[in-house]
Amino acid sequence: MAAFTIYPAIDMRGGKCVRLLQGDYSKETVYGDSPFQMAKLFAEQGAEWIHMVDLDGAKEGKRINDRFVLEVAKTLNVKVQIGGGIRTEEDVAYYLENGVDRVILGSAAISNPQFVKDMLAKYGSQIAIGIDAKNGFVATEGWLNTSTVKATELGKELAAAGATTFIFTDIATDGMLSGPNIEAIAEMARVTGKNVIASGGVSSLADLKALQKFAEDGVIGAIVGKALYTKQFTVAEALKELENE
Repeated sequence: MAAFTIYPAIDMRGGKCVRLLQGDYSKETVYGDSPFQMAKLFAEQGAEWIHMVDLDGAKEGKRINDRFVLEVAKTLNVKVQIGGGIRTEEDVAYYLENGVDRVILGSAAISNPQFVKDMLAKYGSQIAIGIDAKNGFVATEGWLNTSTVKATELGKELAAAGATTFIFTDIATDGMLSGPNIEAIAEMARVTGKNVIASGGVSSLADLKALQKFAEDGVIGAIVGKALYTKQFTVAEALKELENE
């Protein structure tokens, strides 16, 4: 069985751990005052990676909650990937030079494709491409807009430019605990021939097992957020369940 990784998510806003419902900043729930303590808990339960998102940064277009990211990267024995507010090469280098393992470029893939291709050329597998889709089309700018670009077409184009890892979110399912759009996720892996991390909608251990079935196709892991915070299951339980396959 190909490896399948759990990426517990820590979304940061105002220095706290929050979740937004479908990316809506007015529908926020605070789940903890310390991103570091949350990451520590996930690490203690066996997480190898932590997925961190700077929501303030995504909205403002610059790094805002970066000190929490570096604290986790430098202190805990986990790998860290960060997205949100990364718009320049200086942002990318800042994180990678300070112990972060992977930087996620999202909306920039549509708004500034040349920048993304340059970063792929320079940093290779340390760059992950975040593609958010709604009904098969790419959504941008914190999901406020839907483009006319098909998610799979963007995936193919960036795979050709050197992308090795995609984080694919189906917005319709994010934060809804309604189960991920497995078809779309597996299709992205098949079409690009690259690694895809599923994001959005994971609500149960059954969802993780369903995704794991496509590991051979390139679905290498899943980002889990709300399900962990609402105690549907723990990181430890998820790891155990996936090992039993």
